[in-house]
Amino acid sequence: MLVVLVCSPRSLESELNQTVLWGQNVERRLARDREQARLLAAQRRPDIIVVDQELDGAARLVSAFREDPYTRRISIVALARGDFDPAELDLLQAGANGILRIPPGPDWDDRLVRLMHVPQRREGRFGVSLRLDAEFDAGGEAFPANALNLSVNGIFVVSSRLLKIGDDVHYAFRVPGDPVVIDGSGTVVRQGAEPLEYGIELTHVKDDGRVRIKKYVEAEGMVVGGR
Repeated sequence: MLVVLVCSPRSLESELNQTVLWGQNVERRLARDREQARLLAAQRRPDIIVVDQELDGAARLVSAFREDPYTRRISIVALARGDFDPAELDLLQAGANGILRIPPGPDWDDRLVRLMHVPQRREGRFGVSLRLDAEFDAGGEAFPANALNLSVNGIFVVSSRLLKIGDDVHYAFRVPGDPVVIDGSGTVVRQGAEPLEYGIELTHVKDDGRVRIKKYVEAEGMVVGGR
């Protein structure tokens, strides 16, 4: 049984009843304010937490979950509506793993499932080539970055250029011990604690790149958990 904590000022059934959140073998707990959300999370540790941007103090709630040792490693998905709102950056900076928009699109469930499972992450230092999506078609030059850690869904880097949350990028890198280039596209979803540190969600990986990343991450010795 999958346990989902939904934090929203209103029922989301009419909007999300066709998604996996309303599927069979899913137990949903609804919290209509921050106090109730923290109480329900303590009573039964959920497998995933969904926070509606319309909840009063949504970013503060996400931050509180990340500071609590019982919930800090649980995946948190934020819900948003309409066009991009700069206020959504507060949710990501507070610790949300990603943002899904309502109404759900065709890839909504796939993205949710990826965000539900916090993957293993391996520390590693290797070069990464990045190019902003906005500059790709215009023939903009790639710029270097250094990877700090890697999972099958994301990479954490120190960039040689300023980026901002929401930037779409093209990337290319080789993991140590594998001569094949892994490339694709991704989105900057998090700002690190230090200048020029960014978390990039690998939204698209070409060919067998994810298999190669998985093999590298799961190699014996240097595997660490969490995001």
